[in-house]
Amino acid sequence: MQVSSRAAGVVGSVTLEIDAKAKKMKADGIDVVGFGAGEPDFPTPQFVIDAAKDALDKGLTRYTPAAGLLELRQAICDKLQKDNGVRYAPAQIVVSNGAKHALYNTFQAILEPGDEVLIPSPYWVSYPEMVKMAGGVPVFVPGAAEDGFKPSLSALRAACTPRTVAMILNSPSNPTGAIYTRQELEGIAALAVEKQFYIISDEIYEELTYDGAQHISIASLGKEIYEQTIVINGMSKAHAMTGWRIGYSAAPVPVAKVIANYQSHATSNANTIAQWASVAALTGPRDDLEAMVREFAARRDYLCDRIEAIPGLSCVRPGGAFYVMMRVSGLYGKSYEGQTISNSMDFAGVLLDQAQVAVVPGVAFGADEYVRLSYATSRENIEKGMDRIAAFVQKLK
Repeated sequence: MQVSSRAAGVVGSVTLEIDAKAKKMKADGIDVVGFGAGEPDFPTPQFVIDAAKDALDKGLTRYTPAAGLLELRQAICDKLQKDNGVRYAPAQIVVSNGAKHALYNTFQAILEPGDEVLIPSPYWVSYPEMVKMAGGVPVFVPGAAEDGFKPSLSALRAACTPRTVAMILNSPSNPTGAIYTRQELEGIAALAVEKQFYIISDEIYEELTYDGAQHISIASLGKEIYEQTIVINGMSKAHAMTGWRIGYSAAPVPVAKVIANYQSHATSNANTIAQWASVAALTGPRDDLEAMVREFAARRDYLCDRIEAIPGLSCVRPGGAFYVMMRVSGLYGKSYEGQTISNSMDFAGVLLDQAQVAVVPGVAFGADEYVRLSYATSRENIEKGMDRIAAFVQKLK
């Protein structure tokens, strides 16, 4: 008896593994500071919770269409028009079990075995695995730190082959917080139109931008690129609704139909009560969101200042999302109580075991010189964690 080679080739999420180990240590009574999984530490807005309760009280607990409630799909269309300047019809929207599920559906819908997908590196850990799950081939295109971790247009062009079917565009980015400018997006759009490949635009962090930076949806840059773009978004980050599991895709009608059909057999509809709550989130006040963004900006500044003050560590100040890539390669070759640090896995492992601080090794993102820290945690935790990291680094020999 055996498992399929396709399934066996999928690697588990290192971010979730680190988070699980840290939570296990906490359950055992160990005081762990977690900079691991990216989840806002703010509560879901009360008016969203009230909308879910109202749906329950009204008995709105049955199946919806597989693609999602018409009311929610229309609210998503209205949001995309208002916030992003792109016009969609409800038939182009599929509501899924989180943005991750929307991405999975998309790869299943557009990839044939052997098709290649360009993935800027550093990348979110699930992108290459999802591509492989659909039979595709991930092609990594590195972006240097001095370029804000964004690959050059010439590097993207050089990575294109006749098998290139799509490129993943994540702006703001997990794990780097990088935001693509209009000029950069125009170059990517022109390349995609020229080479005829899809842009899978993961915009889940679009609301979390700082210093006046503007998120621009590449789908808004013209009719041709609009027809080749699949927008991915969801409720988790901007509305502090991670556990509600509502994401969505906005795509050309032929692609949306395939995604809806695929989902209808795989999961049917996303959670009905969470869909009604999402209608409220998209149409309600933004006070909670704006307060959250202000707090994230303050945490980012504090965290980056602390990193830069520790000898051997550095970072690129992110423009969005809630992550910092902390460069730790300056410490490679040093040791802690006989444990030599040679890579990001070593650093993360020894730091968790010896200083009770959980970070995510950069090798998970294709960037072994770094570890990722999430500042979606309280300033008190950030201060405590950075105190421990500073003391840990000081003890290295």
